[in-house]
Parts: sequence; structure tokens; C-alpha cells
Amino acid sequence: MTGAGMMDCKKALTEAKGDFDEAVDILRKKGQKLSAKRAEREAKEGVVVALVNDSKDKGVVIRLSCETDFVAKNQEFVNFTEEVAKLALENQPADKDALLALPYQSITVGEAITEQVGKIGEKIELADYMTLEAPLVVPYIHFGNRAGVIVGMNKTGEAAAEAGKMVSMQVAAMRPIALDKDNVDADVIAKEIEIGKEQARAEGKPEAILEKIAMGKLNKFYQESTLLNQAFISDQKTSVKNYLKSVDSDLTVTGFRHTENG
Repeated sequence: MTGAGMMDCKKALTEAKGDFDEAVDILRKKGQKLSAKRAEREAKEGVVVALVNDSKDKGVVIRLSCETDFVAKNQEFVNFTEEVAKLALENQPADKDALLALPYQSITVGEAITEQVGKIGEKIELADYMTLEAPLVVPYIHFGNRAGVIVGMNKTGEAAAEAGKMVSMQVAAMRPIALDKDNVDADVIAKEIEIGKEQARAEGKPEAILEKIAMGKLNKFYQESTLLNQAFISDQKTSVKNYLKSVDSDLTVTGFRHTENG
């Protein structure tokens, strides 16, 4: 799952007393270069649908998971997922439970999913449901319903829509964890600083400069993991933030939602 050596993984799991996430952190602290997909413990198939309303100021993205690619490519299953997404867009339920409780024909969405399980013979779940509101919301479907993104822009118009499409492709490709460094969870920041210190300590750096080194690593983390600071996929010499400014000096992203199979 991590790409690290078997014995390294075994030692890390022993040290972490079987806690998987803690073992991953231990490997990182020891300088292991882990696979980008280390968190994908269970591969899942499914269908992702991203939709926006007619005024393009509200959007939803949902993912119905299933067990096999065969089912995920079935047009009837794709159509069902699209119907659920349309219901979500029209009703804007507060969360997944509220979406599952919405009326669907003569039953609820949850009951309809259960019917799909009986019909198809695979485990099917509403894996993700997310909403977004902004002056302009741009949807994007990646790899034939395998991933979906909605991006909120602070301005409307053709230029903002085209930029939003480019940014949504960025999100699908680079999987940022937050919009900007100010949006990164404090626990994530603390963990990255701790890992940076441990990596520097393992390299034999003096204790007095560990904090400085860790902060340098944190800035690199921001550049790689937050959307506005990432290198723009169509021009690696500029950031997403600067790309948006090149389109319109006041243009920016207000938020994004992303889900994918796997």
C-alpha cells in the first residue's frame, strides 16, 4: 500500500502497535518515499456525477460505489447515478443521510440503492455527496465518470468559466487537500512540522535548526498540496493563483469539491 519495503512496513506497524495511519507517519519520519496512493486501502469502482443548476451558482458531486468495473460501466447504473445527482441538485439535502431519505419514484433514494444491490448482486453505496455555492460553479467529469470536480469562481462570464474548467482539471490531476495554506487543518500542519523535524534529525541536522528546516519543508508542502499554490498543470512555471490573475486580476477560486474511485 505504501511502496516501502516489507521489513520497513513490518517494523513500523510493530512500533505503531498495529495502527495503520501511525505506521505510515513513522515511515515518513524515517524518510521513506511512499506511494501517492498509500491511503487507498481498498480499491473501489463506481460512478461519479458532477452537476450544476441552470444559473450555475450551485453544484453537486456524488459518487455511487460498486465492486466491479463491469457494473460501473453499465449505462443503467450510470443513469441511476445521474438521477440521484439531479435529485440532490434540486433539493440540496444537508448530508448523505438526508439525500438517502429523499423520495425517489415511490420509495426513497436509500431504498432504490438497496434495490440496485438486489438487482446487480454487488455492494452499492452512496460513497460521497458534496455541494458548493459560488457566483459561478464549474463541473468537470474525469475519465468517464471515474472522478468528478466542482469548482467555485468569484466571478461569472466566459473567461471565468474557461478558467474554472482549467482549474477543475488541475484538481482532478493534482488532488490538492485545501484551497490555500490558510485552509489546511491545524492538525495536518502540526503533523507535517513534526515529520519535517524527524526527517532533518535523521539526516543528522543540529537540533537548533530543526524548526527552520521543518518550516521550509512545510512551505514546500503548501506548494504541492494547496490548489492556489500548486504549479499550474498547463504551465509549470506559474502557480494556479498567478494563472487566474493572468486571466483577470481579481479572479480567484472560492472553493472546490472532488471525489474519485479508488
